[in-house]
Amino acid sequence: MEVEIISNEFVKPNSPTPPNLKTHKLSLLDQLNPPVYVPMILFYPTNQSIGHAAADIISQRGQLLKQSLSETLTRFYPFAGKIKDHLSIDCNDEGVDYLEARVHCHLADCLNQLNLRYLRKFLPQEASWKEASAGDPVAMVQVNNFACGGTAIGILVCHMIADGAALSVFLKGWAATCRKASEAICPNFDAASIFKLMNKPFPTETLAGALSKSFQPCKSTIRRIVFDASAIASLKAKASSLSVENPTRVEVVSALLWKCISAALQVKSGIKRPTVITHAVNFRPRSNPPFPESTMGNLISVAGALWTGLEADSACRISKLREAIAKINADFVKNLQGDEGFSMLCDIMTTMGGVMSSTASASEMDYIWCTSWCNFGLYDIDFGWGKSVWASCDASSSHTEQLVYSNKVILMDTRTAGGVEAWVSLKEGDMAVLEQDKELLAFASLDPSPLN
Repeated sequence: MEVEIISNEFVKPNSPTPPNLKTHKLSLLDQLNPPVYVPMILFYPTNQSIGHAAADIISQRGQLLKQSLSETLTRFYPFAGKIKDHLSIDCNDEGVDYLEARVHCHLADCLNQLNLRYLRKFLPQEASWKEASAGDPVAMVQVNNFACGGTAIGILVCHMIADGAALSVFLKGWAATCRKASEAICPNFDAASIFKLMNKPFPTETLAGALSKSFQPCKSTIRRIVFDASAIASLKAKASSLSVENPTRVEVVSALLWKCISAALQVKSGIKRPTVITHAVNFRPRSNPPFPESTMGNLISVAGALWTGLEADSACRISKLREAIAKINADFVKNLQGDEGFSMLCDIMTTMGGVMSSTASASEMDYIWCTSWCNFGLYDIDFGWGKSVWASCDASSSHTEQLVYSNKVILMDTRTAGGVEAWVSLKEGDMAVLEQDKELLAFASLDPSPLN
């Protein structure tokens, strides 16, 4: 699939950032995230035929996208800046790196014969989870126009300033401006004043050392494992029959993947090892009062649950995960705020590092890292020409050519309501085992076309 870059420019805010906002300080929680770019690609179809009409539509969309992005950046001003250092963003209004590309095929052909390796072509610099450094732009956009008039909007935003929820708010704000909605979405940048950074180093040595025992860079591969609404209903019914009250779709999918990935990881060793699963938890709605959905930054914490192999199965996994996530509550969030938040976070990291160091060697324990982007409303993002047919959060299939960390799961909504699309990254040998798991295949499809 050929993707030809035809223009490259910087889109600047249409109004200058006030002098008192020129430096955006990061929050305490932002410091815990690696300086990588978080990717998102939204695919939009067209009903127009090839020819002059399609060319006109592409041109009109391009002008609307650039103009509305410029207006949006006035409100989301740090997105138009540069990374200054690990503590702050230089809001210098240099703008978002904005590329336009021509895709020499039809959107339907691309999605019907989807090759995950090619998705990175729809992102700026063909990058995914690329590390950022001082002087790099905070955000980059690539608008890809298909021969049929369809469009794929690829965006990279530095994780230092946005988690998945914040990125979705930015995209909703841009889309609302583009379609000339009656009310603009305005971001909230108060996190740094609430979760205060004390300009002290985190005691990460213990935690980092433990992690290095558990994770070694390796060649990995990605599969999309898709659970439709009927499969989710079956998993919920199965969990309910085992006395789990009102299981959610994220809980039942996470529990099944936890079980099946654990089994795949242990085939090579032949030993049944304990497995830890961690879930990134968006605590905006868990605070009292809740933080606005439009709060920028990384308002997330990590919940971890241990499976020793001695417990009962699915119901116990769900209960353990639910219990771990429940600890990230209003009291937890309150304790992270103010001058004492730094000390509390240091204690958490030290405790995690100590536990992992005492048991975490490659032969003793496996780790699975999971995050959910479900319920972010990505399929409601409408720039004025309808909703997307597919939202892709990750193009890291390019990792097959790099040494990276594996055992990663990202959960997303499916286009049809009630389903879950899981992006699973594993070592190639482990993935070969997982994709043959009969229990998993009874509920899920591997790499189906997003159009089906």
